Amino acid sequence: MLLELAVRDLGVIADLRLDFGAGMCALTGETGAGKTMIIEALALLLGGKTDPTRVRPGAEASVVEGRFAVPGEAGADDDEIVLRRVVPAEGRSRCYVNGEMATAAGLAEIGGRLVEICGQHSHQRLQSTRAQRDALDRFGSINLAALVVAQSRRRELEAQLAALGGDERARAREIDLLRFQVDELDAAAIDDPSEDERLAAEEDLLADALAHLEAGASALAGLHDDGAATDLVAAALAAVEHRAPFTATAARLHGLLAELTDVVDELRTVTEQIEPDPERLDAIRSRRQLLVELRRKYGETIEEVMEFHRHAAEQLDDLLSHEARAATLESAIAEARATEGAAAAKVAAARRKAAPKLAAAVADHLEEVALGSARVEVVVGGPDPGDEVEFRMSANAGMAPQPIAKAASGGELSRTMLALHQVLSVGAPTMVFDEVDAGVGGTAATAVGRALARLASGTQVLVVTHLPQVAAYADVQLSVAKSGDGLAVSTIRQLDSDDRVIELSRMLSGSPDSETARRHAEELLDLAARDRVG
Repeated sequence: MLLELAVRDLGVIADLRLDFGAGMCALTGETGAGKTMIIEALALLLGGKTDPTRVRPGAEASVVEGRFAVPGEAGADDDEIVLRRVVPAEGRSRCYVNGEMATAAGLAEIGGRLVEICGQHSHQRLQSTRAQRDALDRFGSINLAALVVAQSRRRELEAQLAALGGDERARAREIDLLRFQVDELDAAAIDDPSEDERLAAEEDLLADALAHLEAGASALAGLHDDGAATDLVAAALAAVEHRAPFTATAARLHGLLAELTDVVDELRTVTEQIEPDPERLDAIRSRRQLLVELRRKYGETIEEVMEFHRHAAEQLDDLLSHEARAATLESAIAEARATEGAAAAKVAAARRKAAPKLAAAVADHLEEVALGSARVEVVVGGPDPGDEVEFRMSANAGMAPQPIAKAASGGELSRTMLALHQVLSVGAPTMVFDEVDAGVGGTAATAVGRALARLASGTQVLVVTHLPQVAAYADVQLSVAKSGDGLAVSTIRQLDSDDRVIELSRMLSGSPDSETARRHAEELLDLAARDRVG
């Protein structure tokens, strides 16, 4: 429900702040006073198209803010939400939701749940096939759950089949490529990510085996032959051992002799293991060259090459099993389509059953809004589930019903929407009717006012009207007036009971001072009060 509306520098409105309550609120005033600016302000909060020429002359931007009560709205603070739209004289408009930046589409999505404007140029929602279908489904309590699930399942299976690839030649080419790659990698039989590092060490050993042997023998000779290092250290140890001044030195020589013995053993072991093997060296070099080629084709590292191998093998298996999997999916799709068809037939039958009942219910309420001679049809067309729902209407007796957008004027569309919302009893929390009373007068105008008041018993209703019979049914009446000799300014004030009599008198006769008009205005207010109580 709309709680508060603030408008600044929009058309003839300089600075305006209005509080709203539940029930029906009527905006009245002379033609051109600025009533439609209120509707335009609300339209901006619904993400409507902006017009920089509407920015008040001399102002940098128009600003519209609306505060709404939204019980249970996710993310709302204290069950309220604030929408804001800034329309600069130059540049792009800006949108905000609770102070956070938003897109116009986001504003429209939120605003569309809060307010619905029904006016001469705001009937796209009623005219669209989707809106008419939604209205029928809501009226007939059509359960779409099974159909939605069946459609989702069928689309999912079709997507899986499409992902298998439907081009036989392309699939054959891909199989050939993958088979070559997998065969090449199978033959390489790589199972160790560090193989190249290991082979590099072995190649280094074998590539210089003779020199390694000579170096080992020379080292052993220097350390272990007669008169070599070990003998000299042993002789030195024997010379100083057991002599007190050299106790520490003797200990160190003991350690040095033990270390030399270990080094000699290690040198001998390593040297004995070195064996020149030209064939093994050639094999290692060939293997390492193969690994280089495989890395060039399939990955920066051996690990990446192994991962490519695994993935390519899986792809090849998938493609080779294509026929079997495609057959399985096609069978599942056929079953899903049968399930979807049964669900669609059930929905179509329910829609066709509900369509004449909705038409009759709307027709009953059309009489209440001065369209008693109108005929209404709700046609369910197209294949199951009957998504092509169309509201048809004949506004005048003897005329064949036509699509509602062609058969009804703006005012008739507004009243048709009023009748539809009375039937559905569910709509946006705030309904705004502009020109709902176009072309209506007398008893018919009273009927429209009564219908609006009835709708307002469960929905906040704002109505722009020139008819006193409609305004009399409002719980609150706001008077819009324009003043100023230069740049015009619109002002709005809430009328008390005495002021309402004066305003209704003006609307009745053009003369607020007419006693006859005042008595008639008082009668209208009394009649409306009795109707609301009744």
